[in-house]
Amino acid sequence: MAPVNTPVINLNDGNKMPQVGFGLWKVANETCADVVYSAIKDGYRLFDGACDYGNEVEAGQGVARAIKEGIVKREDLFIVSKLWNSFHDPEQVEPIAKKQLADWGVDYFDIYYVHFPVSLRYVAPEVRYPPGWYVDGDSKVEHGTASLESTWKAMEELKKKGLAKSIGVSNYTGALLLDLFTYATIKPAVLQIEHHPYLVQQNLLDLAKQHGIAITGYSSFGPQSFRDCDMKFAEMFPLLFHHDVIKKVAAAHGKTTAQVLLRWATQRGIAVIPKSNSPKRLLENLDVTNFDLTLEEIAEISELDQNVRFNNPLNYGIPVYNFA
Repeated sequence: MAPVNTPVINLNDGNKMPQVGFGLWKVANETCADVVYSAIKDGYRLFDGACDYGNEVEAGQGVARAIKEGIVKREDLFIVSKLWNSFHDPEQVEPIAKKQLADWGVDYFDIYYVHFPVSLRYVAPEVRYPPGWYVDGDSKVEHGTASLESTWKAMEELKKKGLAKSIGVSNYTGALLLDLFTYATIKPAVLQIEHHPYLVQQNLLDLAKQHGIAITGYSSFGPQSFRDCDMKFAEMFPLLFHHDVIKKVAAAHGKTTAQVLLRWATQRGIAVIPKSNSPKRLLENLDVTNFDLTLEEIAEISELDQNVRFNNPLNYGIPVYNFA
């Protein structure tokens, strides 16, 4: 089967981002290199990683294999990573970005995000990596002292030095974006947020659009990924795959419910980064821009909104109140 081509989104700094990518959260280390390699062969070009996922070395091995075999060149790929909370101190931003680049085996990230707007106490990579939420690796949360402004200024330096072609923010609220606009000399190119029919965040989408900031939505399937993490809160909500509204729309178009959820986002201009362990579903997830939902279907899916956020540290039992 020929690789599937997906549309690109024009970013506010002139760079172009594929609208459909592959999210690396929860991809097992032992399979990650093969999964990334296979996804590249299928046509995936954007790979969304992070220090916190703990699989950047293996993801880079998959990339290196595909490049070595001539399937792609580095410039064909859009590699994404994120600054973890414990590296917010301005003097730590560039060193950790360089470590992550070395883990991936590349010279630059296509976009590098502030993962969460939360500063945690620095933990040296040689002590524990990835460091996670707890300073002791067990149960103790200790906040750092870096301001978001100081962290963003260090992020701007990464772009100026070519270590990241674009920079962005993840899990920011509208208030934090408005504050960022008062000090940023380089606006975020992309805002990455949890986005699915149970958490539409339309006002935040509108604010980003006003300022020319693209949106990447993660957890497009709602509670599914979080049930896989044994999150009790996620078990309180019906799976979107099985929701009558989603099933009805899928049947009308001859598509899977996953494809409908992804098309609901992409048709509204949002980038998506689903993952799957199934080769068949990998291809289906990539092929979600060649059909259109009706305006009525989009509205009906959007009306499922319950303002329910799953990716909240408190839902994991982590006492960090960033969405309070």
